[in-house]
Amino acid sequence: MDLSGLSLAELSALQEKIKQEIKKRQKQEVVRAREQIIAIAQSVGVSLDELLGSAGKTKVVKTRKPVAVRYRHPKDASLQWTGRGRQPQWVKDWLAGGNSLDSIGV
Repeated sequence: MDLSGLSLAELSALQEKIKQEIKKRQKQEVVRAREQIIAIAQSVGVSLDELLGSAGKTKVVKTRKPVAVRYRHPKDASLQWTGRGRQPQWVKDWLAGGNSLDSIGV
């Protein structure tokens, strides 16, 4: 297909038609894939839920135990840090002042 003879408006219209055709074909591919999956499940005598592994399963949510506080601000006990994750600003300030973490450890 020679595109060099087309105007900008014609190229834009062609581009829009291409986008629409791509969307249409993508939908067709999804439908075709779904039909194939269902056919496979039926051929082995399994329901689609069993095939996908969602039948009879419950999702287990793990809860994390709280971590003990390892550092407290010497003047304000409400400022505390477990030692995990980013250092709070008060810890950064403490260390910048030439102090060590050992001096504020619990």
